[in-house]
Amino acid sequence: MNSEADSGTEGGNVTGVLQPLAETKVVAIVQARMGSTRLPGKVLKKSAGETMISILLMRLSRCRELRQIVVATSTDEKNLPLVEHVKSLGYEVVQGSENDVLDRYYHAASHASADIVVRITGDCPLIDPEVVDSVVRHLKETSADYSHNGGPTSYPDGLDTEVFTFSALKRAWLEAKDCFSREHVTPYLYKSGKFKVTGLPYHEDFSKERWTIDEPEDFEVINNIVSFFAPRFDFSWLEVLALRKSSPELFAANQHFLRNEGALIGTGQKLWKRARRVIPGGNMLLSKRAEMFLPDQWPAYFSKAKGCMVWDLDGKPLTDMSIMGIGTNILGYGHPEIDAAVGQVVATGNMSTLNCPEEVYLAEKLIELHPWAEMVRFARSGGEANAIAIRIARAAAGRDKVAICGYHGWHDWYLSANLGKNGNLDGHLLPGLEPKGVPRNLAGLTIPFTYNNLGELQELIASHSIGVIMMEVSRSTGPENGFLQAVRTLATKHNIVLVFDECTSGFRETFGGLHKKYGVEPDIAMFGKALGNGYGITAVIGRRSVMQSAQSTFISSTFWTERIGPVAGLKTLEVMEREKPWEFISSMGARIGERWSALAGELGLPLQVGGLPALISFSIPVDNWLKYKTLISQEMLKKQYLAANSVYVCTSHTAEVVEGYFEALYPVFNMIAECESGGAIDALLQ
Repeated sequence: MNSEADSGTEGGNVTGVLQPLAETKVVAIVQARMGSTRLPGKVLKKSAGETMISILLMRLSRCRELRQIVVATSTDEKNLPLVEHVKSLGYEVVQGSENDVLDRYYHAASHASADIVVRITGDCPLIDPEVVDSVVRHLKETSADYSHNGGPTSYPDGLDTEVFTFSALKRAWLEAKDCFSREHVTPYLYKSGKFKVTGLPYHEDFSKERWTIDEPEDFEVINNIVSFFAPRFDFSWLEVLALRKSSPELFAANQHFLRNEGALIGTGQKLWKRARRVIPGGNMLLSKRAEMFLPDQWPAYFSKAKGCMVWDLDGKPLTDMSIMGIGTNILGYGHPEIDAAVGQVVATGNMSTLNCPEEVYLAEKLIELHPWAEMVRFARSGGEANAIAIRIARAAAGRDKVAICGYHGWHDWYLSANLGKNGNLDGHLLPGLEPKGVPRNLAGLTIPFTYNNLGELQELIASHSIGVIMMEVSRSTGPENGFLQAVRTLATKHNIVLVFDECTSGFRETFGGLHKKYGVEPDIAMFGKALGNGYGITAVIGRRSVMQSAQSTFISSTFWTERIGPVAGLKTLEVMEREKPWEFISSMGARIGERWSALAGELGLPLQVGGLPALISFSIPVDNWLKYKTLISQEMLKKQYLAANSVYVCTSHTAEVVEGYFEALYPVFNMIAECESGGAIDALLQ
């Protein structure tokens, strides 16, 4: 690094202690860490041979008003490379809390015996010493407690400078309680009304310029700037502004980002932005994408879960009145008995060259619950189970064409229904599924039919050589006029293999498949989701005459032999048999549906309730319904509820929990009613 003497500038030197300028000790505290959610390790990224933090400190050391510079990072061991690097540059480092940055700042300032503190963040490598000095002088001249280079914001993002007295910092440290104030250090100073606050904006507005570093695109812009001026590092912000005007292409990469976006979104949303760069779509399951609920606000990730509570990455507790892991946890998150059984497997070994005995015990238990079935195959996801069932059923039937009703996963055999007409699957849970990548010669092999429409199925059988009927027993509505019995009769008459997909419906209303409630026995049934109460285990059960066809084809996978899934399934069934959770979740789900209807009726809103009681949902059949659905998620999230228009009920959804949910929901429904009476919904959506 070039020293200040080498660069010909006046002021301090490159060590952490600058030359004394006045009796009042002004200390700059630079908060920096390696664990940035959006751009990990950004402070040690290099441009023109220098790290971002070294460029920042080099520029900051030119300030005439400063007597010392301290870097404040957290005690997390991943910050050790940063600590060692900063010390090698001659600056002092103080380590403190990872998330309570206010506490970290206070102790760093106390350690340095500061009278006045300058707050600089590590994502501002182009911090300008003249700007910093002007804000420090402004604080002194006005005898303020807190000063900043805004009011209104006018400098480019990346020149943010805040200056405050140590006494004000100490009071904020003692009094500020909310997480936002603790994480962002200064909100209590300028929001509480207890301090004298002053600002020093620039006379022109350049606030839309972005010279900070939070995203990969930001680093691209900073690297362009630094590379242009190198080997000089003492260029002023006005020189950068002139470069912006003469070479706008150097600044184009990050122009779409919002200013101070990091302070407006949680850690989960920051990680979600990062995920979409490296994972197509951002994650592994469409139903869990943030955009499915509340774009730019949904927490996206969890740190822990218990009962019906979920904690986001910022440690905020949220009550899950939504889809409960997409229906995986009838017994609630983190059931102690199931977790203990799995913990024992982890301790004794999950995989080996030999097979786990529990898969035999689980197969026997499922056959005991479904006496019509005689054999079982296991997998770990619902899509796999459906694909296995179709392979076995086609092998047994000797015919390729499948009549389907419902949602059955992502595999080629299912999506091929949309090859001839993209809307074929629109009535089967997920509209708009694209069949790209599915071989076109599969067209015509999978043909949808409408639930409760026996005539449509009869026509399919009459006009096609149908070998398999694959259907959900029930989803939005129940069977009418003996529909399931009639389907069974048709399948038997035409030697068609009847398959019930119970990956979602299983164990919701009976101890086993929903088909037991209606007294209809298929040839194959699949179970998933709730079978392991959050652990990956799915089952394909069936009649011996059909299931033996698995031996005439190839169905095999390494991780279907791991031990955690079968152990979790056995313990889940044991707890279910004792506690009969299907009774509770069906009853509570029905009560939730009744209360939605009553609430809508009170406010004059049309409302339709659908789904199994344990998977209860509602819709408001008006033009703005999708916007209202977004509004519900937005407003309920503010009240620390994960909510939309569905509740997948679990045993932790007690009467007290549900009561709190409706207390929070009433004002939101009232907002919808006001919009339906002429209010502007778009003005409410953030």
